[in-house]
Amino acid sequence: MRLSKICRQLLGVDPLIADDVEFFGHDLIFHVRPRWRKPRCGGCGRKCPGYDVRRIRYWRHMAMGRAVVWLAYAPRRVTCPVCGVRTEKVPWARHRSRFTLGLEELVAYLAQQMDKTAITRLLGLSWRAVGSIICRIVDERLDEARFEGLRVIGADEFSYRKRHRYLTVVVNHECRQVIWVSRGRGADALQGLFERLGPSGRKMIETVTIDMAGGYIKAVEQSLPNAEIVFDRFHVQQLAGNAVDEVRREEVRNLDDTEAARFIKGSRYALLKSPWNLTRNQKQQLSEIQHNNARLYRARLLNDALADALEYRQPKRARQALDEWLAWASRSQLKPFIKLARTIRKYKERILAYIKERYTNAIVEGMNNRIRMIARRAYGFHSAEALQSMIFLCLGGINLNPPLPTH
Repeated sequence: MRLSKICRQLLGVDPLIADDVEFFGHDLIFHVRPRWRKPRCGGCGRKCPGYDVRRIRYWRHMAMGRAVVWLAYAPRRVTCPVCGVRTEKVPWARHRSRFTLGLEELVAYLAQQMDKTAITRLLGLSWRAVGSIICRIVDERLDEARFEGLRVIGADEFSYRKRHRYLTVVVNHECRQVIWVSRGRGADALQGLFERLGPSGRKMIETVTIDMAGGYIKAVEQSLPNAEIVFDRFHVQQLAGNAVDEVRREEVRNLDDTEAARFIKGSRYALLKSPWNLTRNQKQQLSEIQHNNARLYRARLLNDALADALEYRQPKRARQALDEWLAWASRSQLKPFIKLARTIRKYKERILAYIKERYTNAIVEGMNNRIRMIARRAYGFHSAEALQSMIFLCLGGINLNPPLPTH
């Protein structure tokens, strides 16, 4: 078998000719050259005249056992009418990369599955090299078509570092993929997406699911006047759960009886759980609260009633149930629920939009959980840019084809 054929089979690169092979210590070095005769621009790939030969460069490939495979070639410089003076393109590697296409594909695939430290130990690469490979793969593979045909999107913030370091993550509800990641969590974090979409793209967006963050509301109202804002029902129910918890803490503070205060303090999960998920002990706790603490039991009933109102599928019945709940909460003499009733009354139409559209931010929250897993797997990220690349690599719909054995 010819050396060139062995090298092509090993690398998976067809337009390549191998002239020689040598061992250097434990390393295996193939001296190769492109199969095409006329050099090509490393930037745009068009054929260009070459005018000199540079020194020999080495490209790292995967290891064969303990032997690391290298490709050696002295590239030419070319004069491109579009890109100017560039180093010529080689078929086995990306421009400005010192690793072969197969190795970079494998690194990106492993980065979707494990932390960078494990990749560096497995492949013998540096931490910085793994990060640069991930950035190159994302820049090349992230599909610009993800901005086309957007109709329903959801936005939420993600805290990636202490001291209020946030990213804004935007998800396409229909394909369940991350389409935009930007630093910050205010109106400015969404402006870049809206500018990228342009006037025609912004007109196509019909629904936006967000929480009650003022910055997101302002950005959507200014840039997407035709889109309907849907407030996440689970966020509304979370606000009600927080109100129940605030009433419980207030009751604990006001009780002089230490044993009764300890009982109320330990009833948090019984008060917040759904009725069908209660254990026997928690049902007994609720029964005792019903007979001994009317204020706290009223808070529990208000929480359940709000959840029931948002379960309706008919907008008219949901509106009626929500109006009844607002009236009850306003006269409940529970300050946390009176405050919550004012908030819900302010955003009532956008909360009721969930009944008609049936969209929630559950997909976005699920993406946030997966992003949290990525961050924990890496033991945190120092820069937002590194985390952005990992988010797009794992959640942006990038398909990889690593050189793995077929069965």
